[in-house]
Amino acid sequence: MPELPEVEVVRRGLDRLVVGAAIERVRVLHQRSVRRHVAGARDFETELAGSRVTAARRRGKYLWLALDSGDALLGHLGMSGQLLVRPRGADPERHLRVVLELSEGLDLRFVDQRMFGGLLLARGGAVLPLEIAHIARDPLDELFDETVFFASLRKRRTGVKRALLDQTLVSGVGNIYADEALWAARLHYARPTETLRRLETARLLAEVRAVMLAALDEGGTSFDALYVNVNGESGYFDRSLSAYGQEGKPCPRCGTAIRRQPFMNRSSYTCPRCQPRPRRPRW
Repeated sequence: MPELPEVEVVRRGLDRLVVGAAIERVRVLHQRSVRRHVAGARDFETELAGSRVTAARRRGKYLWLALDSGDALLGHLGMSGQLLVRPRGADPERHLRVVLELSEGLDLRFVDQRMFGGLLLARGGAVLPLEIAHIARDPLDELFDETVFFASLRKRRTGVKRALLDQTLVSGVGNIYADEALWAARLHYARPTETLRRLETARLLAEVRAVMLAALDEGGTSFDALYVNVNGESGYFDRSLSAYGQEGKPCPRCGTAIRRQPFMNRSSYTCPRCQPRPRRPRW
């Protein structure tokens, strides 16, 4: 699933290519992609048509296009969603689900192979859609409060990686960047949150920011063709990963073989030497 860097790469592309454009026509080719728009596909099409895009915004893994009506086109990419900007008349993608025909002869296309993503019209949501108001700010947000984050961690009574993946506590962090940040901070994923000291938490947040900014510079992480930017190009941060997906390879810091362990129906990758397992782990 795309995490903050991948979604931010898409947002920046939309900001560059779509903001200021008018939505002339909307075509829903598969109703499942607008299933969260409770009024239905036809309403989605008619209500969006005639709007103008005024901004491209993001909260965690969600992004939205603010409209001059005060509403917003809210989207989540799910496992395989793509928002592509194409010239009008370009050949349709295999898994094309929704088309927004824009001014200047452009299409904004929502492509989704696995159909876990989706779009909806958020009424009055131009500044922040009500549907995602419960999502926490992310570590790159200038209003992210480290003091509140530390206090919340200490109260959670859970493992630190579970806390990083809790989008109501801190948004935008997924499996890849959690493993990378924990490796850089020398913390095991099962470290109990109530035992974390303030300096350890500050170091962890610094590493989360560092790995996300590095990923942004590389256009995000692409393991396959499912994640691309608005131009259809892949990111290259997978070539810079130190822990995630590196099972059996030497730790870049100490040379010990990276270990993979099951975690929440996924996997966690750690260095057994740099990230020792806590005596009383919390999963």
